[in-house]
Amino acid sequence: MIRPREMIPPVQPYIRRAVPTDIGAIVAIEKESFIDPWEQGVFLEALAYYPTTYFVAVCDGAVAGFVVGALEDTGENIYGHLCNLAVSSLFRNRSIGRQLVSRAEQQFALELATGVQLEVRVSNTVAQKFYQRMGYQNVFGIDSYYSNGEDALVMMKWFRF
Repeated sequence: MIRPREMIPPVQPYIRRAVPTDIGAIVAIEKESFIDPWEQGVFLEALAYYPTTYFVAVCDGAVAGFVVGALEDTGENIYGHLCNLAVSSLFRNRSIGRQLVSRAEQQFALELATGVQLEVRVSNTVAQKFYQRMGYQNVFGIDSYYSNGEDALVMMKWFRF
């Protein structure tokens, strides 16, 4: 018997740093998740620049989701940046996204970040609520941030003041 998604229990994925052989699965998840997906080269470049803050969740031997994180140093503060997060439709609503974000936040804190920022489409209220439940606050908007002209909402979570 198939249960509704709301009743599917959380899973305990194995979360590890991404490696180049994960990129094919990451690109496939990206394409099913976003209307303007990143290209394979962007994922490879991000892995080269930010290998310590780029994670995948593995369930039953398959990449179930990923988070691309980056560290940004403003000269005054170091911030974590959640650049991209997606979970395969086969594994959604099982806490994998939450676990990926938590792992990235942990790494940001270990690397002395004072907080984390991200951008989300103003139309993506599901993602906004997800991040709010994780302690993120709306900070400001950016006009025409996305390729189709849609505005973005910048959200932040601070670790210390």
